[in-house]
Amino acid sequence: MKRASTIWLLAPVAAVLPLLATCKADIIDRIAVSVGTKVITTSDIDREIRVTAFLNGIKPDLTAPNRKSTADRMVEQKLVQREVETSRYPQADESEVMPILRELQSKRYSDADAYQAALREYGISEKDLVDEIRWQRTFLRFTAIRFRPGVQVADDEIQKYFDETVVPAARAAHPEETPKLEEYRDQIEEKLTGDRTDQEMNRWLASVRRRTEIVYHEDAFR
Repeated sequence: MKRASTIWLLAPVAAVLPLLATCKADIIDRIAVSVGTKVITTSDIDREIRVTAFLNGIKPDLTAPNRKSTADRMVEQKLVQREVETSRYPQADESEVMPILRELQSKRYSDADAYQAALREYGISEKDLVDEIRWQRTFLRFTAIRFRPGVQVADDEIQKYFDETVVPAARAAHPEETPKLEEYRDQIEEKLTGDRTDQEMNRWLASVRRRTEIVYHEDAFR
């Protein structure tokens, strides 16, 4: 160890600086969570927070509690990604991502320079956005294929939701009108199907989590 230190001191500055930068990067970007054979690093978490904030048009929240909750969400992503890859579920490609990104860009920013300035402000790249949107599309597709076909909503469930939720809200908004079930049936069925699909997804995730070794490195969240 003493000999290595001597070599560093005698080495040219130009050669030493890259080594120092590498050591610093190793210290800063450390493993935050291990998910089976996959890992989530501190920089992965920070990037996820920044990209999500950019897409939602809010300021990035890099506090420890939000970094921990983001890590929890990323653990679920890793589990779904593994299932998508091993079971060969279809994944979104760039051709369906770019129109979404360009629409966001045109709505929020006056020109390309303003868009690029916003990316720099958030500390992210366009590739980060493309990857995030692609993942969101892949996740929705996986959920629709894996869980939605098995969901059935009975007529009495639709009627109950109409009576207990829709009717009071409709009468409060338009007291002079009498709401009719058929006017709301499709919306109610879609709502209940979506809720049931989410429940099935959550049950599946809970089961997969129990079967996967997941280790949080708490020092990464301090």
